[in-house]
Amino acid sequence: MEPSPRGLILDLLSTVGRTSAPVRALISAAGLFGIAENSLRVALARLLADGLVERDARGSYRIGPRAAAMNQEIRGWRRVEERLVRWSGAWVGLQLAGARKTPARERRQRDSALRVLGFRLLSPGFEVRPDNLVGGVAALRERLASLGLADAGPVFRLDQLDASWDRNARALWDADDLLDGYRTTRRQLARSGERLRHLPRQQAMVESFLLGGAAIRRVVLDPLLPEAIVPSAERRELVAAMQRYDRQGREIWQHWLGDGEVRDLPVGVRGPEMIPDALVGARRS
Repeated sequence: MEPSPRGLILDLLSTVGRTSAPVRALISAAGLFGIAENSLRVALARLLADGLVERDARGSYRIGPRAAAMNQEIRGWRRVEERLVRWSGAWVGLQLAGARKTPARERRQRDSALRVLGFRLLSPGFEVRPDNLVGGVAALRERLASLGLADAGPVFRLDQLDASWDRNARALWDADDLLDGYRTTRRQLARSGERLRHLPRQQAMVESFLLGGAAIRRVVLDPLLPEAIVPSAERRELVAAMQRYDRQGREIWQHWLGDGEVRDLPVGVRGPEMIPDALVGARRS
């Protein structure tokens, strides 16, 4: 899927982290995806007005405060396994406050954030996920607040779901579908990794950005379920494959950052994080 101008800007600015990128660099990258300069500038102005990007004294742009929390969630894709602890069988519950009265725009933002955190709807207005994340309920409250959901409703631990409700909760995720997604994405990355070696640089930049973004989207939106619900080996293999592919993509994109397009990069930044456009909706609202 081709990125939108808004999505591409946020993806590229996510790449450079705490530093900023000049408009000329964003225009240069947009041209690879057939995005016209005027469209890029219009999208940039709207993102600035929405607080999703900000401009520094030199006229360069970086991720803005309203997008920072979601951007941090996305940039943590390499370390998802470090977020897990052994599952005791308990759940985290979230009783949504005023769910039926929530405006559509706020509901979309809320649903995007809840999906990133792995929640699923168990009954009307009541979301759950396994209590297997580092920091437990307290950490999830903090993450919900950082994503703009401090007032979403009470968050609490469930230790004693009866057998039927526990079965219903475990069935909220399709384990076979998750496993198939891990395997399919891993095969796509392997095939593309071989193909990139022989493509002209601009074609390789586009393919690595788009496929890498789709793969990161799968990792970021993974519910990080415990072994008792979905075996974790396939997920770990996907993350490892994406880390290898990301290194390859960074080498391909090196010139965008290394030829003077983007200056003052932090140590270690060598290429784009390939952030998925499909998650931009959560950052727009």
